[in-house]
Amino acid sequence: MGQTAHVSADVWTSVVTVVPAVSLAAWLWLLFARGFFWRTDVRLPAQEEPGVWPSVCVVVPARDEAAVLPSSLPSLLAQDYPGRAEVFLIDDGSTDGTGELACELARRHEGLPLTVASPGEPPAGWTGKLWAVRHGIGLARAREPEYLLLTDADIAHAPDSLRGLVSAAHAGGFDVVSQMARLRVESVWERLVVPAFVYFFAQLYPFRWIGGGRKGSREGNTGSGERKGTRTAAAAGGCVLLRAEAAERARIPDAIRHAVIDDVALARAVKGGGGRVWLGLADRVDSVRPYPRLHDLWRMISRSAYAQLRHNPLLLAGTVLGLALVYLVPPAAVLVGAATGQAATAVLAAAAWLVMAGTYLPMLRYYRQPLWLAPLLPLTAFLYLLMTVDSAVQHYRGRGAAWKGRTYARPDAVAEEG
Repeated sequence: MGQTAHVSADVWTSVVTVVPAVSLAAWLWLLFARGFFWRTDVRLPAQEEPGVWPSVCVVVPARDEAAVLPSSLPSLLAQDYPGRAEVFLIDDGSTDGTGELACELARRHEGLPLTVASPGEPPAGWTGKLWAVRHGIGLARAREPEYLLLTDADIAHAPDSLRGLVSAAHAGGFDVVSQMARLRVESVWERLVVPAFVYFFAQLYPFRWIGGGRKGSREGNTGSGERKGTRTAAAAGGCVLLRAEAAERARIPDAIRHAVIDDVALARAVKGGGGRVWLGLADRVDSVRPYPRLHDLWRMISRSAYAQLRHNPLLLAGTVLGLALVYLVPPAAVLVGAATGQAATAVLAAAAWLVMAGTYLPMLRYYRQPLWLAPLLPLTAFLYLLMTVDSAVQHYRGRGAAWKGRTYARPDAVAEEG
């Protein structure tokens, strides 16, 4: 009996030492081998103004956006762009007067011409947002633009935003230039969850791995040291400058009409067709949409979390275990090590926690948040774990994803909207 207890104690000691050691090894790999995802210096690449400014059509899908339009639409109309530019706001079945408000804002604010149109209800196989985008691109084609700017109704642009996007695309030969808008961070829950949302996104899609394209595509200066030729592709749906020729070649948006996460699908389609894609953090492009309660953030994240895992139970299980090992083990093992006198366990776990917090500091600085939030990243990761599990539960209950009064029952028809 005593020998069995001794063996069990040895096994326990080995486990509580090995697990935090694996967690630390994972964090060292993430720190050095995951495209330096934690850095926030990937910003709009080197810009060179074209000799002749190309024409641009701005497409804004909008569904029940009356609350945010006064803070966003005037910024688009006020773009200081030397070439020809026009805005198309596509009112996707709004019930709050979004279309009428857009027309009123255009009358009150001088600037780019605005067209407001409605596509009607989407047919089977289309998500509402992409159906609206398709309608907007169809109207824009009559103007024969060289570029399309796809931007959400909650995104506010600095006056030189369009000018900078086009200059960067021209200088780098990019078919897609996308900026991840700076999300609103004001409420307690926004401070806890939002910077981590962007941090986790960059961990999945390291910005430095996105630039470039296949052999034979346009070459140019990436402006931020990205690896060329990688398969990683992503975009941020709130701000996507898309070359019209590339959109036609990749059959955007028809080819992604029921994409789960449309911005990533768009980037993959363009890059898969030989195009060049760039994605980075924005300095002067901001989301004005508030998420004051945890419920609001939970709903926003969980509606597409399981879709990100391709509705695969094995990927879900792997994600849960991975989140637990990487984010939850370090603080738990520190407590266990301190309580049981296992110094090696506590030291290894504390080192992993320290690396984790250190990689989060640049994102907190980018969002101008207090640095003491960095050690709380395991708590935020636990919330994301619960949101992901909840997303899977809702999927298997057959509820689909609901957004602004529209439910997508099909597993491959959940779109990232708004």
